[in-house]
Amino acid sequence: MKDFAGLYAELDATTSSNAKLAAMQAYFAQAQPQDAAWAVYFLSGGRPRQLVPVRILRELAVEVSGLAPWLFEESYQAVGDLAETISLVLPENPHTSEAGLAEWIEHKLLPLRGETPEYLARQLPALWAQLDRPSLMLCIKLITGSFRVGVSKLLVTRALASMAGLDSKRVAQRLVGYTDLSNRPDAASYLKLIAPESSDEHAQRGGQPYPFFLAHGLSQPVEQFDTLLGPANNWQVEWKWDGIRAQVVKREARLWIWSRGEELVTERFPELDSLVEGLPDGTVIDGEIVVWKNTRPDAEAFDPDSTAPPAVQPFALLQQRIGRKTLDKKILEDVPVVVLAYDLLEWQGEDWRNRPQVQRREQLERVITQCNNPVLLPSPVLTGNDWLDFAHQREASRRLGVEGMMLKARDAMYGVGRTKDMGVWWKWKVDPFSVDAVLIYAQRGHGRRASLYSDYTFAVWDGPPESSTRALVPFAKAYSGLTDEEMREVDSIVRKTTVEKFGPVSSVTPSLVFELGFEGIALSRRHKSGIAVRFPRMLRWRQDKTVEEADNLATLQNLLV
Repeated sequence: MKDFAGLYAELDATTSSNAKLAAMQAYFAQAQPQDAAWAVYFLSGGRPRQLVPVRILRELAVEVSGLAPWLFEESYQAVGDLAETISLVLPENPHTSEAGLAEWIEHKLLPLRGETPEYLARQLPALWAQLDRPSLMLCIKLITGSFRVGVSKLLVTRALASMAGLDSKRVAQRLVGYTDLSNRPDAASYLKLIAPESSDEHAQRGGQPYPFFLAHGLSQPVEQFDTLLGPANNWQVEWKWDGIRAQVVKREARLWIWSRGEELVTERFPELDSLVEGLPDGTVIDGEIVVWKNTRPDAEAFDPDSTAPPAVQPFALLQQRIGRKTLDKKILEDVPVVVLAYDLLEWQGEDWRNRPQVQRREQLERVITQCNNPVLLPSPVLTGNDWLDFAHQREASRRLGVEGMMLKARDAMYGVGRTKDMGVWWKWKVDPFSVDAVLIYAQRGHGRRASLYSDYTFAVWDGPPESSTRALVPFAKAYSGLTDEEMREVDSIVRKTTVEKFGPVSSVTPSLVFELGFEGIALSRRHKSGIAVRFPRMLRWRQDKTVEEADNLATLQNLLV
């Protein structure tokens, strides 16, 4: 635990990728395999479920530290991080446990899950007393599931590959699925990550998927596309679906469904089980899981000029299904899903990722035709005379329930992550929805933003300007989009205009207007405004507008059409 706490401190203290890479290489070079296994898990984004309720942690911290509850809360608001706050207010221990990370996770922390408050009140202070301050902070982060550090999975991959003398793409392949909740890291799994390559490795992969190939954002004007990308006929153009990116893996007479977040989600989509019969062993398909209600002939299903309703349903409907713990017959009937397939990564047990995009696509269409299953459909390839033609088709994106277009070089191979060394994919998204909204609540951030009011709640008017009784109705929260300088200026205004405090939240006199952007919008019974927006962020501070000029609910409701 002490060694991993030291690594965490090193990683957190620098923004240099080279320094982080060197720190991880040094750690893995000396770590015991069982400890390194868990280190890879956490650094790569793995997060076990919360082990102890936060309420109990707070109460125990107050009791052990001897602080008054109000003083602990004030300390937390000043620090902005619960784990760091607890580690600072508890008595410092001069000695620390020599037990490794694996022993702490497996024998001391994981057994805490589900225990009674009385047991936790006895056990936790005894565990805390074994740790120095840095190790204690790390311990609490692991307990709450809030461990985060500025390291990408790609950087972890590079550190392991460099230490083991392997191709980073090989390590990336082995890491896929490593952080799934069903996986428990151990010495054997770590040693497999860094083992020398073997000729039979591919045949022993079971249900493991491939690393996902990711697209780069494209925001330049279409008039520049010929210069930037070359002729449109060198590209495969598809719709960018608003669903769940997934890989369908058929091997050993079994079917696995993996999300882009490398979670095994097979059980969440039982209607896809029928693919186990239609797909031959050694098949891996990349595609998008979407809610599908085909209300028009197949020939018109993706015609931008058609007036018939689209078959693909809004992501909000899929989200309702994802949020359910159990999938009954009614939800399966009301929210049916299909896989819109757009790439073939493996065929008859052979890795096809190094073949050109156009060749993979041709074979994919043959596979789908042979499978002949209504839950597996091809993502249509669009046709156009030039980039301006595609730009015209893209204007229909919102009506069709898509996010824009995907542009894939016809000669591109299927890479690992967001790279360009094997070809390139571009995501040409439609511009976000936007409205002008008023800041009405503010809350201090966490970590490095703990001293700043950086998390904001925004509202719009519930009536038109001519209404004498209209009021501001909250509809979205956002914390990204401002520069550091702008955030400091807003923080100063919030402090001067605070009317009332509700714990960490400050109510302010309405005076600031911001243009908010968001990717999607839907009706919602859970929100007072009746509206829910997806991925809200601040596009700009509208210092040219007064509060009275902000938009109203009718503006949002019109975006639903």
